[in-house]
Amino acid sequence: MKTHYHENIIALLSSRASIALAIMVNLPKTRRTFCKKCGKHQPHKVTQYKKGKDSLYAQGKRRYDRKQSGYGGQTKPIFRKKAKTTKKIVLRLECVEPNCRSKRMLAIKRCKHFELGGGKKRKGQVIQF
Repeated sequence: MKTHYHENIIALLSSRASIALAIMVNLPKTRRTFCKKCGKHQPHKVTQYKKGKDSLYAQGKRRYDRKQSGYGGQTKPIFRKKAKTTKKIVLRLECVEPNCRSKRMLAIKRCKHFELGGGKKRKGQVIQF
């Protein structure tokens, strides 16, 4: 016998589940999506965005190095109160059209484990990390 109370709890639990952090995300290495330069849907090569190396000549780095030089130890606070355990995954989509090759970024949700082009899930198989 389902009551109105039970239906409310089920609805609440299902909404909470969608908010929860994705544990494992597995995406294919290619994706057919819209290319702004071509003006139509094209296959795109998917890779994970990686941060580039910090420049030694950026204004903040030059200022920091100047302040750090000489006597006096550490001059600026070192950040230690990290709040997040995961980072948002950013995909780099590159159009495979030889004359185009335009690239764009696409951010997806946070997840603990991210995989590109991994095997499909099989029923009753043991998960290995």
